[in-house]
Amino acid sequence: MRVISCSALLFVSALSATEVSFAGEGMWTPDQLPEIAAPLKAAGLALDPAQFAALSGKPMGAIVSLGGCSASFVSPDGLVVTNHHCAYGAIQLNSTEQNNLLRDGFYAADRSGELSAGPAARIFVTRSIHDVTREVMKAVNQRMTNRQAFDAVDTTRKRLVARCEATPGQRCNVASFFGGVVYRLIVQMEIRDVRLVYAPPEAIGKFGGDVDNWMWPRHTGDFAFYRAYVGADGRPADFSANNKPYRPEQHLRLAQAGLQDGDFVMVAGYPGTTSRYRLADEIEAVIDWTYPKQIQRLTDMMAIVDAAAPVGSDIFIKYASTMAGWKNARKNFSGQLQGFASADTLGQKRREEAALEAWLQGKRADGGGLTELRAHLAVGRQMRERDLVLATIAGGGLFSTARSLHRLSIEHERPDAAREVGFPERDESRIQAGLTQLDRRYDPAIDRQLLAYALKDYVELPSTQRLPELDTWLAVQDASKPTHANIDAALTKLYAGSQLGDIDMRLGLLNSKRRAIESSTDTFLQLAVALGPALQRIEDERKTFDGALLRLQPAYMRAMLDYRKSQGLATYPDANGTLRITFGKVAGVSPRDGLSYLPFTTTTGIREKHSGVSPFDATAPQLAAMSEGRWGKHAGEGASGVTVNFLADLDVTGGNSGSATLNSRGELVGLLFDMTWESVASNWVFNPALTRTIHIDQRYMRWVMEQVYPAPAVLRELDLGND
Repeated sequence: MRVISCSALLFVSALSATEVSFAGEGMWTPDQLPEIAAPLKAAGLALDPAQFAALSGKPMGAIVSLGGCSASFVSPDGLVVTNHHCAYGAIQLNSTEQNNLLRDGFYAADRSGELSAGPAARIFVTRSIHDVTREVMKAVNQRMTNRQAFDAVDTTRKRLVARCEATPGQRCNVASFFGGVVYRLIVQMEIRDVRLVYAPPEAIGKFGGDVDNWMWPRHTGDFAFYRAYVGADGRPADFSANNKPYRPEQHLRLAQAGLQDGDFVMVAGYPGTTSRYRLADEIEAVIDWTYPKQIQRLTDMMAIVDAAAPVGSDIFIKYASTMAGWKNARKNFSGQLQGFASADTLGQKRREEAALEAWLQGKRADGGGLTELRAHLAVGRQMRERDLVLATIAGGGLFSTARSLHRLSIEHERPDAAREVGFPERDESRIQAGLTQLDRRYDPAIDRQLLAYALKDYVELPSTQRLPELDTWLAVQDASKPTHANIDAALTKLYAGSQLGDIDMRLGLLNSKRRAIESSTDTFLQLAVALGPALQRIEDERKTFDGALLRLQPAYMRAMLDYRKSQGLATYPDANGTLRITFGKVAGVSPRDGLSYLPFTTTTGIREKHSGVSPFDATAPQLAAMSEGRWGKHAGEGASGVTVNFLADLDVTGGNSGSATLNSRGELVGLLFDMTWESVASNWVFNPALTRTIHIDQRYMRWVMEQVYPAPAVLRELDLGND
């Protein structure tokens, strides 16, 4: 089911008279595909492009979100395939030193052996998309202040969500497209009982580790399986032994024929965010400050954990998922900086803006609002040092826990529809899950060191950016800079006086009244309460700032849309976490003079890379199967091995991990799991000549489950056609 009104067609209509160049660029919304039917057919799509607009039809009815990663149904009984790194948190959560599933892998021979992926695990199935632009925008008028405009739009969006979620089991969100030109209500089924079915050892699922991350050639078996469960009545329910597998409306069939160089492929999933229409000034700030700062911060925090967490120890396992995320982000930021430099991204953006402004002369008196937007964004960067430090302080561990409990007690005093994002009743189960899982993702000694690191950065801030409340807690009586000795003394008292490390204590506070939280003698709760007014001031600043963007960004984006249409350029919205499809072909690339990337790798490369030392430590069963020539039906030409990974020229970003890679007939040929090093800057500027995505071939997945770490029940359940 889908609903599209004339306002929702605003950006689609920009395509109608446009030559769409099909070089992989574009994260298209499902309803846009009929508008680009001709180039899709020319590129090799064998399906009717119109069927992609039907969210419950094939193949879109099988595509789901995990809330940060993508996935797809591959059986009538709710079996879901995604990346190993997307299931990594669930694998880690179920691992201990004595039963290390990260190291050894996991297979449930029957459904009784499937493990909960954790109380926070979710599978979201998109059911419908409705245009609500008119309803959102009529809440705003020109007489409003920036803060009033923000509150008006925020209230309207919350009202739409509350009305939508009156239907049990639905998760709803109002998403903004083109910087506020279009708003859509996304309606999803939220499946809350998610179970781990199969995951290979990380020596397969993470083969190459951080060394190979973003690199080619690649030989990584990045796949895992979940199962979705619902209550006996077929509706979403919390984990229970009485639940039954969810019966999806659609599931994907695995392809029988292998891919060839140049074959048409497409990816369907939930990309996070891109910044294709951002201003050059914003890219300059990212290059000069944001990414270098983030790289240094992540490096420092990783060193703290590494020093205290020997490989294989319980602490190592607790922080494995966190460290994997930090490593991935650090390498991504580094790759983007390199990509910006080699492609002259900033120069390209400045030239594009100059061309836009030249085109706007005489057409719009306000010049598309570019001057005002630039000035406003510059104001927003004035407190970026403070904001980064505070984000690190509140980023996890016991302070984040205390802050959530205090904020939840405040939000409990408000009507549900008026609560802040993250604290309505629908999110209380997520908060409870976080409180429960903290035991497996937290160590008090490391938590203290990470907080000390952030506070040492805080004390280096100028007095104009520090918080009086935090200075008082650090026992600073004047405007002079607090010292590291202040920090050590404060942290000693903080950790000695708190019981939030105890799970029963945390869960017992979940539904506490505000008065009880604010009168608590627990030192972490006292800190959260003390900093509450300061954090509220910062939140109010952000809302006022965003209120101005509600006026400035749409003006700029309308100008950009008109300009791109006049240039015959395809127009698709930036990624925003909603369902998208991207199309292209299997293709290698020559990223630099004298260097060529072939489009496929095989198991031969695993043997060549194998050193016996992590991260290139192929498992004994892998090596045995390869040396014995046990390829099953999946060997390539000349029985040279099995295809492991392949390249394609598709347009993706973070959040697309785990996305189904489909052939021209909509059959599953693999899973997207990465991009090449030369591609990571494509979040800002897409370069079709260099951008390549990395996928695991479904033939390698099946070979691993047949010959290496057998999973016969999973293989029987997969829709393998006549295989």
